[in-house]
Amino acid sequence: MNEIANLTVSAAGEVNEATSMYPRFAQEAEEDGDHNAAVLFAEIADDEAHHSEAFKAALDVVRTGQGQVPAPPEVDPVTAPAGPPQVRSARTLANLDTALHGEALAFARYTVFAEQAEQNGDEAVAALFRGAAAVELHEHFTAEAVLFGFVDETRANLRKTIAGEHYEATVMYPTFASRAGAVGDIEAAELFWDNARDEDGHARAFEQALDRLG
Repeated sequence: MNEIANLTVSAAGEVNEATSMYPRFAQEAEEDGDHNAAVLFAEIADDEAHHSEAFKAALDVVRTGQGQVPAPPEVDPVTAPAGPPQVRSARTLANLDTALHGEALAFARYTVFAEQAEQNGDEAVAALFRGAAAVELHEHFTAEAVLFGFVDETRANLRKTIAGEHYEATVMYPTFASRAGAVGDIEAAELFWDNARDEDGHARAFEQALDRLG
């Protein structure tokens, strides 16, 4: 995908989060008595609206060759200490889980888009994508992780990580590889098998770290 396509899909995703997903999450959290989550969701919706406008403005610059790509957003980093969930509603927890996955994907997507923009010599667009990626990870994802109770003590974090890596190594990626191979997508099948081997190595490394803790 080129910068026009990348900026178009990014702006559309941010519009959806700003006008639909996060406002709904905020309303539902307020209804369920999770005021802290409602406030966070509303704040993130506002951030995503600004991101969408920045991506749209950059898209106009790329298309026309006129004007200036907006500066990347500033990051106000959040830390996520170990702790239990800070919301009480199962619906809010489910919405936080959805939001966490969305923010993680946005971070990864914008990071890849930034790398492509850099390869094309478009440093301003790359900087915009990297700035947005940083906000998604260091502000949005982390603030949601705090409310979700995402971070536990180190041993528990390692156990959860090992279980996830084992699942990806022995179930998820082998299943994907088999399905891809069955329909003749050999390149995809090989990639999935490579990923499975990587995840197995990760699991073993995390197991060694857990063993060292005793």
